[in-house]
Amino acid sequence: MVFNFRDHSASASLPSSTSQAVLYTFPIPSFPTLLQGKSVSSWFYTTLAIILALLALEQSVYRYKKRHLPGATWTIPLIGKFAESVAPSMEGYKKQWDSGALSAISVFNIFIVMASSNDFARKILNSPTYAEPCLVHSAKQVLLADNWVFLTGKSHVDYRRGLNALFTRKALGIYLGIQESIAKKHFAQWLAIAAKDSSSQPIMMTARSMNMDTSLRVFCGNHIPEHAAQEINDKYWAITQSLELVNFPFAFPGTKIYKAIQARKVAMHWLELAAHKSKIAIANGAEPECMLDEWVQIISDPNYKGRREFSDREMAMVLFSFLFASQDAMSSGLIYAFQHLSDHPEIMAKVRAEQDVIRQGNYEKPLTLEMMDEMVYLQAVVKESMRVKPPVTMVPYKATKAFPIADDYTVPANSMVIPSFFNSLHDPSIYPEPEIFDPERWLDPSSSANANPKNYLVFGSGPHRCIGLEYANMNIALTIATAVGLFDWEHDVTPLSSKVDIIATLFPKDGCRLKLTPRNDV
Repeated sequence: MVFNFRDHSASASLPSSTSQAVLYTFPIPSFPTLLQGKSVSSWFYTTLAIILALLALEQSVYRYKKRHLPGATWTIPLIGKFAESVAPSMEGYKKQWDSGALSAISVFNIFIVMASSNDFARKILNSPTYAEPCLVHSAKQVLLADNWVFLTGKSHVDYRRGLNALFTRKALGIYLGIQESIAKKHFAQWLAIAAKDSSSQPIMMTARSMNMDTSLRVFCGNHIPEHAAQEINDKYWAITQSLELVNFPFAFPGTKIYKAIQARKVAMHWLELAAHKSKIAIANGAEPECMLDEWVQIISDPNYKGRREFSDREMAMVLFSFLFASQDAMSSGLIYAFQHLSDHPEIMAKVRAEQDVIRQGNYEKPLTLEMMDEMVYLQAVVKESMRVKPPVTMVPYKATKAFPIADDYTVPANSMVIPSFFNSLHDPSIYPEPEIFDPERWLDPSSSANANPKNYLVFGSGPHRCIGLEYANMNIALTIATAVGLFDWEHDVTPLSSKVDIIATLFPKDGCRLKLTPRNDV
């Protein structure tokens, strides 16, 4: 509706055509228009009120769950500590761990309790009725939800009992020869590269490649073709990146999780085929030459009392879980072992002297388990290296119900509760001068380190303790034992050498740059 206002006082002396001229106009909203404007305004303020209420609720719920625990008084709306989680640093983690034995954070409205003390870490690891491993948000998408690693309670214990046979001393004896041959093959490649280019080279990716080759050959032997092993190796980095603590949670094309799922499909295809071939080989009377063969022969034994029927897919899933457990953790342990030894030449000299005695100067002689048993000093070196730089610093768990973790605090149900191993492994009351790389601390039976095995959480604790810890220790020790007989290595120290990259596990930020020269005295 529009009202026109005219000047009627001058209309008598003006022509009719101008006497009704409109001087000015302004709109007056009609009643429906008024209602429409009021409706828009109402919706705006209602939506704003709802958003503010939800944000207030978010803060209230966070503070209610947090209670007296150290941590931010308020959480950043919606995202929480997402920014810090996307680019984690050891300095940031240490600050969180040192803030209290229990502390709280929130990421995307997921409430998280961090446990940094040995007592609380062990309590989480040994409380299957209250908490179960959840690894990271993407784990079930990548590893498959029906993988045995996600079992809990009696079903997990029973399944694990059946797999223990794959890591007996007899089984380790089968794997030893494979591990040594793969190490020699890759070290020959390292030396060939060094002969062409004498400058230092980062070993991070080459060590990972060697470790993957070792794992696939130990697990599958010749049941997996060379090109398939290379394809798995090439694609596995996508799986590593997807298992960072915080990632975009949906498997949209182009995301890390999507790429990891495609890589898993490739690996599973070849692992299933390997399982099928192994069953045929053992049925035809072949002797075990790898883990799959040993497994198939065990369950085929008429005297075996355990479960006998495993599909190719299920066996492949188990091997894939072993690949997941070994690839990043063992690569990290191996790389830091190289770095620690090169940074401590006096310790390297002792390792080499021990090898010269055990090998009697003959580095061509195949290693045996008995020879590995004699490598006491090298075993101490491996143990100490993983204490100083633990490959895995924490493992996320989920509270399946309200978890009374302390007398004055209960972890809310469905929260994440994350035990940290770093503080346990760097406790100065157990490990004097904990930042110092000192293998000697493990050689004295009465040392505080040996007197407190509960603090050595490199492989976890409780029902989900690493099933392959002896295999992992043996592989790192064997690889170093082989390396010291073939070449010398010098660490090219950079400003990033002491910095840590957290990519599922720990790695030196500069990739550990080494300069290799072949040994001429062997």
